[in-house]
Amino acid sequence: MNIKLIPWLFVPLMALGFNSVQAADPDYASEPHYSQEEPEVTIRKGTEGEVYYDYIVNGEVVEIKVVPSVGKPYYLVPSKGHDGYIRLDRSQLLVPKWILLRW
Repeated sequence: MNIKLIPWLFVPLMALGFNSVQAADPDYASEPHYSQEEPEVTIRKGTEGEVYYDYIVNGEVVEIKVVPSVGKPYYLVPSKGHDGYIRLDRSQLLVPKWILLRW
């Protein structure tokens, strides 16, 4: 038997393996389910030109995105056990927020 033909013998076996994985999981082709609902976004303008994006889930503010007039945007997240906010460089929300186009 030619050595070049040996890899081609495994192709049908791999196809059978992939087919059995799809058949075993009934939700394989279904849409993903997100446990967290999409946040409601409220946009406010500040006194010095900054813009605030309040992300609200179930009536609670879970995150505030601050876009200053000069500088990089940052996020404010409510601190647990205290009455203040913690400043972060990245968002903590787990909902899809894809950037499709930026210029």
